[in-house]
Amino acid sequence: MSALGATAAAAAPAGALFRPLSAEDGEQQPAEIESLCMNCFRNGVTRLLLTRIPFFKEIIVSSFSCPSCSWSNTEIQAAGRIQEQGVRYTLAVTSRQDMNREVVKTDCASARIPELDFEVPAFSQKGVLTTIEGIIDRAVAGLEQDQPARRATDPEVARKIDEFIGKLRQLKEVSSPFTFILDDPSGNSFVENPRAPHRDEALQVTHYRRSPQQCALLGLQGEEVDATPPDAAEDLRDEVLQFNTNCPECNAPASTNMKLVQIPHFKEVIIMATNCDSCGHRTNEVKSGGAIEAQGTRITLRITDPSDMTRDILKSETCSVEIPELEFELGMGALGGKFTTLEGLLKDIRDLVEKNPFTLGDSSTASRTGKLQEFIGKLQDIIEGKAQAHFIMDDPAGNSYLQNVYAPEEDPELSVQRYERTFEQNEELGLNDMRTEGYEAEPASGR
Repeated sequence: MSALGATAAAAAPAGALFRPLSAEDGEQQPAEIESLCMNCFRNGVTRLLLTRIPFFKEIIVSSFSCPSCSWSNTEIQAAGRIQEQGVRYTLAVTSRQDMNREVVKTDCASARIPELDFEVPAFSQKGVLTTIEGIIDRAVAGLEQDQPARRATDPEVARKIDEFIGKLRQLKEVSSPFTFILDDPSGNSFVENPRAPHRDEALQVTHYRRSPQQCALLGLQGEEVDATPPDAAEDLRDEVLQFNTNCPECNAPASTNMKLVQIPHFKEVIIMATNCDSCGHRTNEVKSGGAIEAQGTRITLRITDPSDMTRDILKSETCSVEIPELEFELGMGALGGKFTTLEGLLKDIRDLVEKNPFTLGDSSTASRTGKLQEFIGKLQDIIEGKAQAHFIMDDPAGNSYLQNVYAPEEDPELSVQRYERTFEQNEELGLNDMRTEGYEAEPASGR
């Protein structure tokens, strides 16, 4: 028969499986089980008692004794599960009566006395049902255990330990008040309140949320992680979202991938890419992940080296591009939003001019074709680093970006200017008629 089965059989005639702990209950008898002594390896007796601590919970008290070698051991185990929160008992010990308070200390609980800078660490002792005086006696016994050997090998350390043992014994006399703290992350330890169910002014009980380290010690790491709700923003940063759409060229079903990306020294943007398996069309688009800025942004880069072509660039839909040396200006909305390099954007501008049938197609005139060919040649010289030029990005919404290769220091070839938008620019962005305050106070117009 198992230990729990034997205990249940012994407790069944008395009624409830867990009976309240009381010295007056003559029917409450422990179950006795013959078991192996781990000291002399002969048979001893283990006694199990299933009981309930008043105003606390059910526990299992076990005691082992060996008649052959006289070795004995006692410990307790919580009969319930690990609680939702940890618990911390703080008791101000001011009298001898406080030393007799019952204490349930599980193996994962720590006991501290701040006045002596003394602590019994968690998992250093088995669980025990005792009193505050019993915890101090147990600590004294543990310190005295190896004192004879210490006095022979290291007298100075032994002398200091003897002094500390004397201080612990003085606590039992309660000549001066001290604080006893019992901290149990499992929530299954207990310090008696003799005034229960009334409040004890000397005893403070605090329930707290376990830290990740405490959860790991209790073997609850997986459960705590599952219980923590995931951060939606973090999921978006680590995951590529996909949704169905139609190809803008052939209108066949296609898929669009979307990813939230953090641009260093700038802000978050959303990159969207569409790939059509039917016609092979590919397109990508960039949208700002934030709101319209309070001011517009004008970014000016002086292109002096071929390495400038590798700078990252974010061009929003509201950004216009200007190259004064070529007398060229690209208006808002052209090319859409793009996250690329400076070289990539200039090549997109070149392709936009070359593939326009109204500029270099059959309907264009010879003079116009010559000017555009000259423009494309100068633009190609800039791309190849053969010519210097100024590249200007003007974004009234303030959501465009050009990489500063010297960041966080200032870039000598790059200037960023903030400016107040004009009424016309606010009108294009739809801000003049937008109201974010006071609109709910207006009464509905009558008919």
